Amino acid sequence: MSTVHTDRVIEDLRRVVEDAEALLRETADLAGDRVSEVRARASDSLRSAREQLGTLEEEVLTRAKEAARDADGYVREHPWQAVGIAAGVGLLVGILISRR
Repeated sequence: MSTVHTDRVIEDLRRVVEDAEALLRETADLAGDRVSEVRARASDSLRSAREQLGTLEEEVLTRAKEAARDADGYVREHPWQAVGIAAGVGLLVGILISRR
């Protein structure tokens, strides 16, 4: 899963949790057994979603750190190849920008 995609999923989950919390706050004054039951289930689901979101964020951070370590190791082992790759990418980006 790409970092951009993962970041988007995390942000979407965060928004869902925030919206659900807002909904629970807005319905706090409603009474009735059915409402209380639904609110309790929603609270449990929110708690679970928050825990999963935290776990997902930790996973993403761990993977990003590993990728950075791997990239650093590659650059240290193959500095001239890294310079060549960076120059090629820079040239490609420059060409693409100049076409606009």
